[in-house]
Amino acid sequence: MGSAPFSRKRISTNTIRKNNRALERKQKKVISLELDTGAYQDFVDEALRLGTERISSYVCVANVHMCIEAYDDPEFARCVNGADLITPDGMPLAKAVRFLYGQQQDRVAGMDLLPSLLQEAEQRNLSVFFFGGQEETLDRTADYLKENYPKLQNVNYYSPPFRALSEEEEKEIVDRINQTAAQLVFVILGCPKQEKWMARQKGKIQACMLGIGGALPVLIGEQKRAPRWMQKASLEWLYRFAQEPKRLFKRYFYTNSKFLLLFAGAYLRKIFGRQK
Repeated sequence: MGSAPFSRKRISTNTIRKNNRALERKQKKVISLELDTGAYQDFVDEALRLGTERISSYVCVANVHMCIEAYDDPEFARCVNGADLITPDGMPLAKAVRFLYGQQQDRVAGMDLLPSLLQEAEQRNLSVFFFGGQEETLDRTADYLKENYPKLQNVNYYSPPFRALSEEEEKEIVDRINQTAAQLVFVILGCPKQEKWMARQKGKIQACMLGIGGALPVLIGEQKRAPRWMQKASLEWLYRFAQEPKRLFKRYFYTNSKFLLLFAGAYLRKIFGRQK
């Protein structure tokens, strides 16, 4: 199997935090989300710390879609903002931090975070679990990991039924994950389902859960990632739209338009508030 069509962010072991102190959270509110800020490596280190110590926790990888879902649904906003880490996955969110707070912010995209964490899990012999997605996708994931992360030995997978689960079924899944002693649990249920699921499992699953959604199909080569220039220009959404126009038209038209309006309002309030 060939390599996936994107470059990994390689991490030098010299850059890994030499202590296990928790990351001091410096959050900035962007419309509906309390985004964590900091360097890309800080997010990687914190996820690894939570996973290595098997702290029941979860990470939300936030983009414009998640931001607007949270704006429209206060209960969902509580799920996302209750996360132990909220990364600015989309370039628009990273740029919003700069425009609203005058602070440069790295983009912490799920498509970069996933391979970075797998690289570290391989080096540190961490146990990982992939929860969600179709059986075929998980089979391809297993093949991809064997080829690209051959020393990553402690890997488990589970594709749940595509329907609402009973309390008993959810408990069985929690027990299954805990029995593997997983430290990093990659959740592939899509937004907003995966964020709601992780919020329900906090305090039950003894691992760091990460909602990676569409990052896995890109990692294993099922989908292509936008060229680097489109990523930097905040146009990755347009590249994805070109690949799946029928599925994404309504979502992108609504969420992107509403985000621009809400961001413009927040930016104008900042400017005029400063002038008073």
